[in-house]
Amino acid sequence: MKCLAIAKKDIIMYYLKGPVVIFGILLPLFLFLAFWIGRELPLNFLFAGLLSMTVFFASTSVSPVIAPWEGQMRTLERLLACPVSTTTIVFGDVIASLIFGICMSFVPLLIAFCFGLIPSPVIIPAIILAAFCFSCLGLLFSVYPTNLPSTVMMISSLVRFPLIFISGIFIPVQKLPPWGKAISMLSPLTYFTDIARASFGMESFLPIYTDFIVLLIFSIAFLALAVKLHERALLARL
Repeated sequence: MKCLAIAKKDIIMYYLKGPVVIFGILLPLFLFLAFWIGRELPLNFLFAGLLSMTVFFASTSVSPVIAPWEGQMRTLERLLACPVSTTTIVFGDVIASLIFGICMSFVPLLIAFCFGLIPSPVIIPAIILAAFCFSCLGLLFSVYPTNLPSTVMMISSLVRFPLIFISGIFIPVQKLPPWGKAISMLSPLTYFTDIARASFGMESFLPIYTDFIVLLIFSIAFLALAVKLHERALLARL
């Protein structure tokens, strides 16, 4: 219940803001349009990529800056004074980011429905697992003990944008050279994109169950690492 209270606080204070919602929708949409315009590509290929970018950007958009904001506004001291553990705080932040990522995923899905594209039901658990994984990744960006959101966002951008280009969204992993395939395997976004492509009727690079297993492994690793590192980082922000 404590982590749910923290998640509710995060949603009200940080996620239910016009600029945050607009950013979560428009940035993937603009990347999608820049990639689509002037190129003859299948709609299922495009919408799978749009869905992947939306879930990824939405789930990692606010979670990196929650801790710096709270440290800057002096609300972090009140939170740490409460009888809650670092694990509870981190998990509450993850839940809030997870909910936001899932909600934003409905936008590209609704657009796809308008174009007559209906993905297979496997996309639902894939979105939930991917949003959880990306939320945990987003919290890793804020382990640097600074109360300046701009510094954390710079770190976040240095990681997020390269992941977009190595994860098979714009160029399928099957068409990458061997060294490109090896690098793409290091990105959790690669595996969700593979599931999204398969759900829209395209050939997947790996078996679907393998994508799910790898995403689960990434999720557990990111969450455990986030809890461990934030135990030090939260106290350093006081």
